[in-house]
Amino acid sequence: MFDSAGACGFGEYGRTVNGANVAGVSRLWKNGTGCGGCYQVRCKEPQLCSDDGVRVVVTDYGEGDNTDFILSTRAYSKLATQDKSAELFAHGVVEVEYRRIPCRFSGYNLKFKVHEHSKYPNYLAIVILYAAGQNEIQAVEYWQEDCKEWRGMRRAYGAVFDVANPPYGAINLRFQVSGRMGMTWVVANNAIPSEWKVGVAYDSEIQLT
Repeated sequence: MFDSAGACGFGEYGRTVNGANVAGVSRLWKNGTGCGGCYQVRCKEPQLCSDDGVRVVVTDYGEGDNTDFILSTRAYSKLATQDKSAELFAHGVVEVEYRRIPCRFSGYNLKFKVHEHSKYPNYLAIVILYAAGQNEIQAVEYWQEDCKEWRGMRRAYGAVFDVANPPYGAINLRFQVSGRMGMTWVVANNAIPSEWKVGVAYDSEIQLT
């Protein structure tokens, strides 16, 4: 069963991003670092399947019947040629081929969303949205001003990172990204404002490539 609000912690973003062309994965899950990855998926029924297939964003964990992807209804329909989607749905499970592709989110910078489980000011959980390019978020740290050091946030689940008793004031974050250029740290100063609000996504002005 596909539940795009689920295991990545994306919530509504997980249902609507990329025109709702989203997917759950199992082997590509990678303990949550696979959340937000983009893939081009094509099915292999030549009479029914389009040449381009569909570009999907991973927003959930899902497995069943030896499947690589569990696609949203919208994404699954795009596997088919224009007039063959009903026939393709009748197949249920189809053979596919896929490749990792860079994510493109036109008009969006990377955002830090304060997760709904957060409780101001004692518990902060964040999820990173609109991570463009062919990247995976490996770790997130926050700056502890009184100790003058970066401290790690816990990967709570999926793409959600959390910390109890976060620092007061605006919070600087840095996150470790693995991609085609190897492993790098990206710093976002004042990523989370001092009086942060649960459920709000804060723009970082950062564009990953």
